[in-house]
Amino acid sequence: MDLNLIRVFVAIAETRSLTAAASRLFVTQPAVSQALARLRRELDDPLFTRVGRTMVATPLAESVYPGFREAVSSVDRTLDAVHRFDPASSDRLFRIAMSELGEIGWLPAVVGAVRAKAPRMRIEVVPMDADALPEWLGRGTVDLAITPSPVPGRFERVLLKSQAYGVVLSRRHPLAGTGMSLEEYAAAAHAVVTGDSGAPAVTLALRAQGVEIEPRVALNQFASLPPLLTAGHDLVATMPDSVAEGWTHSWPLVVEPLPFEMAPVQVRLYRRSTTQHAAALDWLFDVVARAVRGSSGRFQVIHGDAAAS
Repeated sequence: MDLNLIRVFVAIAETRSLTAAASRLFVTQPAVSQALARLRRELDDPLFTRVGRTMVATPLAESVYPGFREAVSSVDRTLDAVHRFDPASSDRLFRIAMSELGEIGWLPAVVGAVRAKAPRMRIEVVPMDADALPEWLGRGTVDLAITPSPVPGRFERVLLKSQAYGVVLSRRHPLAGTGMSLEEYAAAAHAVVTGDSGAPAVTLALRAQGVEIEPRVALNQFASLPPLLTAGHDLVATMPDSVAEGWTHSWPLVVEPLPFEMAPVQVRLYRRSTTQHAAALDWLFDVVARAVRGSSGRFQVIHGDAAAS
């Protein structure tokens, strides 16, 4: 079978679109349609059926995809080894899904490490959507993702950080320095950041204690928390303790330990399962992992001023 047919098959399976597959392969959509027709004759199966705007794989296509994908990936890596991927001359665009905190804390280290070896490479940060990650990584919408949220699927991943959580509150809060109990914590007025990808772990730990929290304030960004907590002196927030500790140097805040058991959140780096630019992605995956592991984060940039105290 023509290897180009296998490439077309893999591209359709991963993008679930003839148009997107054509764009990935730098060919026209009629060329992809013709290749798909040949594949159907070769394998005596429809392979993909259109449901709305999506090409849905048949059971046979699902069964042969892993082997076809591995074959294309092996060929691409072999060719990359011959041509020798050169970071210094690469101008590829890579997309990394990160949360607000990830972007604030680790993006400077990531960009610095990439640009040190690949000054022409382009990095685009995509706002985190944990529910969409399996599809994004499966279709190649993003190349990498940094998240504590478990991502279902057979995606390569590495552990980057173990992050504990704590309770941050104003120094003037009645519970500051008191070693608050679970009952006091549950009765407090809570502020939450809706984009905190570690929040589900907090919710599960609280449910194990029979506690449900109804937040008084829900925010879009962590950067809004310090002024909010110091303005009214009656709110508390549960968040990564390393970030909150950094804020205590410039805001009148304190960080208290959680009054319940909760294992540290495991932050992992995931890579897409699609096969294109394998050598470049191998290089980027390794560089990003080392950059984040070696960084303590730059969360202190969310700071206050003298007026805050």
